[in-house]
Amino acid sequence: MTNTTWITVCSTCKREDWAERGQPETDGEVFAADIAAAVVGLENVKTRTHPCLMGCSHGCNVAIQSEGKLNYTLGRFENLEGDAAGVVEYARMHAESETGAVPFRQWPQAIKGHFVTRHPPLPDSEE
Repeated sequence: MTNTTWITVCSTCKREDWAERGQPETDGEVFAADIAAAVVGLENVKTRTHPCLMGCSHGCNVAIQSEGKLNYTLGRFENLEGDAAGVVEYARMHAESETGAVPFRQWPQAIKGHFVTRHPPLPDSEE
């Protein structure tokens, strides 16, 4: 099953030293742009931003989501080289997975240690 997997990037994330660095964009905005660039050419992975994913102590934060699948929140990214590509590669594997679960041995190194939460899919009925 291949559903569209959405990468939602917190656009308001600012790491602790953001003000001292004098960066005009938030860390989340920069990370979102890097992730959007890494998604180019993928059919089943899309990106969007959302202000505040409420994980401020874990910034920079992203959510990996798809209808009917396990969904994840990842955080503590510093937007190091390879971070955006790792998030996108994981999202690609999530899109290709029947349940949203990706075996640990297949995870890109860049995302290991960044998982904050896992959410079960919403039920498709009111049972």
